[in-house]
Amino acid sequence: MTASVRRPLLVIACALALGACSIPPKPDLPTLRDEAPLAGVAVPDNGAWPDTQWWKRYADPQLDRLIEQALAGAPTLDEAHKRLSIALSAVDVASAAGGLSSQANGQVQRQRLSENGLIPPRFLGFTWYNQGDLSLQFQYDFDFWGKTRAAVAAAVDEARAAEAERSAASLMLTSAIADTYFGWQSDQAHLALADESLGVLQRYRLLSQKRVERGIDLPDLVHEADARLAGVREMQAGYSGAARIRLAALAGLLGVAPADLPKLEAHPLPAIDAALPGSVGLDLLARRPDIAASRWRVEAALRRVDQARAQFYPDISLGAMVGLQSVNLDKLLNAGSRMGGIGPAVHLPIFGRGQLKAGYRVSQAQLDAAAAQYDATVVDAARDVATQALTLAQIDARRHEREGQVGATRALQDSAAARVRQGVADDRSVLAAQAQVLEQRDAVIALDAQALSAQIALTKALGGGYHVDADPLAADDATTSPIQSERADSR
Repeated sequence: MTASVRRPLLVIACALALGACSIPPKPDLPTLRDEAPLAGVAVPDNGAWPDTQWWKRYADPQLDRLIEQALAGAPTLDEAHKRLSIALSAVDVASAAGGLSSQANGQVQRQRLSENGLIPPRFLGFTWYNQGDLSLQFQYDFDFWGKTRAAVAAAVDEARAAEAERSAASLMLTSAIADTYFGWQSDQAHLALADESLGVLQRYRLLSQKRVERGIDLPDLVHEADARLAGVREMQAGYSGAARIRLAALAGLLGVAPADLPKLEAHPLPAIDAALPGSVGLDLLARRPDIAASRWRVEAALRRVDQARAQFYPDISLGAMVGLQSVNLDKLLNAGSRMGGIGPAVHLPIFGRGQLKAGYRVSQAQLDAAAAQYDATVVDAARDVATQALTLAQIDARRHEREGQVGATRALQDSAAARVRQGVADDRSVLAAQAQVLEQRDAVIALDAQALSAQIALTKALGGGYHVDADPLAADDATTSPIQSERADSR
């Protein structure tokens, strides 16, 4: 082995020996929750998981059109799309940082020699001269320690997290639209009942006024009827104003002016199911986009720790250059102007170890923070599911009892009507019973609206149809990801 070969090998061996000193140990995988804490939540089970287009179970074309329009261009989704695009660009940047790189250079200079320099112009016979350079430079970085691979994997995991966050933004938008839309529908149902109540109470007041005018009853009956009429009109104003506010909220969610909203028609509120899916504690981790995003953040932080650890090792690269150089521009392209070179390069991180250790500690702290955030997200998700499921069960029980009250009030109305037919009572008893029935029906509509809102919130808490098939911490292939479909779409 010649000396010209032994020297580079000796340099590389020394570099490896120096790089092996003070290298921190490889960190262990963080211990993360593998199940959402939902044991003991006493609600019905065997329900179905939400579908990706969960709102279509309500079979409401108006709602379908609103969500379609929102998903096509809502401002909140535009922001999420931009974050995903930035994350995808970061993957390309990280990928381009390793492996083979090339660079083309071209330069033409006119220079003057100093008369007091090392070689005075009088010895050369000229003071001014031209210099032309054309070159191609190549460099190949040997990623022996996986620094570039870790950077690419971290960027891919961050892109996966951005994709999951985009799904979370979409879910928040669709659930907000559905909740606001059905809130508007409940306002319309309340207004329809208020119109009926207004008609009944006006007839009741008219009968009371006639009895007062004839001296049969005291004027207090008219004042009482007026008070009840004013209460119904107040309810009308409240529901009417709430409906307008909800329309403005819908317009904001769609990113349009309230005048540009499509005309909506009132429909009855749909029926709901209060059951939770089976094994929700296990499956929730893969069906909530915020949990998936948080888990990808843990994976990305772990890759960043690997990247920071690889900084302690020496960088080894191979460089080459070919080109043309001449002080006479007319001869720049001649064969005699050729130049070239090739050789290895070693970068030793010897004197910057304090900075490297600080960077490594920062990456470990970020990993710990990401793991803690993941656990907090899982706990918050479990609390969200439990709260909405228990709320829905509570409302369902109340609706059952309220239906019993409606049945009893209808029986009172039938009894009053029978007494009127027998001539032992006037129409006021029937009208009073009708007003009570309408009040009970209004309370049922309020409970129906609350149940529907709770079901939409539960759908959101269950992930709204989002699903991750693989465990991100078990995925070592940086090329497999849910962003491949995004790349295909962008092309």
